[in-house]
Amino acid sequence: MENYTFTAVDRFLRYVRIDTQSDPQSTTNPSTEKQKDLSRLLVQELLEMGVTDAEMDEWGYVYATIPATTDKANVPTICFCSHVDTSPDVTGAGVKPIIHERWNGDDISLPDRVNPADPAQVIQVADHPDLLNQIGNDIITASGTTLLGADNKAGVAEIMDAAHYLLTHPGVKHGRIRLLFTPDEEVGRGTEKVDIQKLDADFGYTIDGESLGTLEDETFSADAVRIQIQGVSTHPGFAKGKLENALKIAADLLASLPKEALSPETTDEKDGFVHPTRLEGNQDQAVLEFIIRDFTEAGLHEKETYLQNQLNDVLVSYPGSKADFVVKQQYRNMKEVLDLHPAVVDNALEAIRRAGLSARRRSIRGGTDGSRLSFMGLPCPNIFAGEHAFHSRQEWVSVQDMQKAVEVIVNVARVWEERA
Repeated sequence: MENYTFTAVDRFLRYVRIDTQSDPQSTTNPSTEKQKDLSRLLVQELLEMGVTDAEMDEWGYVYATIPATTDKANVPTICFCSHVDTSPDVTGAGVKPIIHERWNGDDISLPDRVNPADPAQVIQVADHPDLLNQIGNDIITASGTTLLGADNKAGVAEIMDAAHYLLTHPGVKHGRIRLLFTPDEEVGRGTEKVDIQKLDADFGYTIDGESLGTLEDETFSADAVRIQIQGVSTHPGFAKGKLENALKIAADLLASLPKEALSPETTDEKDGFVHPTRLEGNQDQAVLEFIIRDFTEAGLHEKETYLQNQLNDVLVSYPGSKADFVVKQQYRNMKEVLDLHPAVVDNALEAIRRAGLSARRRSIRGGTDGSRLSFMGLPCPNIFAGEHAFHSRQEWVSVQDMQKAVEVIVNVARVWEERA
């Protein structure tokens, strides 16, 4: 891509200013209508590039095609996918991106505060070891009051730039390419309304990873647990020997969980966890929600059984109360599918190496749209986008990493054509 003027950063700076935060409590598709604001812009930009079939469906999904430039008839159709929504954990409204040019290696202090009395947000190198690889590069952050939105607008911008490159360089040989931009990935519903027949691709790649040169081909398997507690309610003035407070039952269950294990804050590598995410209610009824994570299905079931047993033990002290324990499958480890299709990983690793990078396979302590897409018939590992410190006000990405991701996407298209 020598002498090419990249457009990814300019696109990214536009996209992050659009608030696309999703909502886990919403029952609509998409969970927030504002996600469509970015989807509509992407369609407009793709049409202006010359992508004639770019469209957004009623659910906010964007589909588009880059036609093949090869004469080979047997080149698989490849899909590149990123999500437009940002995390519900931190606001994405009023993002003010800052480019720290030729970063010198010092901690990065962000200028804005949520409240004037708050300390400044400081991105400390000691807490972000990947920054040590960025000295001299241009680092993009938010201003301190919002997340940045690099998860996953960096990936969106990189796919859009790669599309621009391929459309303006028809001499690059590649097969048919499909683009997919999804809403609601951050609330676990990113593939809920994907039309896999309409997508019509053989293999896919999400562009939603972290460190330069990484390819993630293994994810958590994931379930959600919802516990609805029915206590025994009565007037507190006449409650002696009668009241069984649903909130206290929920609190006892939370207190029964181990403090030094089985939680996100005490685990790493291949360890799974049991993580409470929501509690609401009153003395009569309470709802507790958990996410359960492990790299194996057996590990998931073991943790769910543990949580059920803890609940049963707590209820012994509340004989008039009861609880419903409902498990909902969220996604499964993509490695189960990807191991059946080694070319989808091998070709991506080759594309990363051709960009002059050291290609590294990683497991991710999380999931991507690719986890579900893989089990829907589209084997789909995850390529780095350069995003770091996800879901926080200290989120950052480097200009140079974004440009390398664009190069890798183009290389993936080339490699599939060459090896067909």
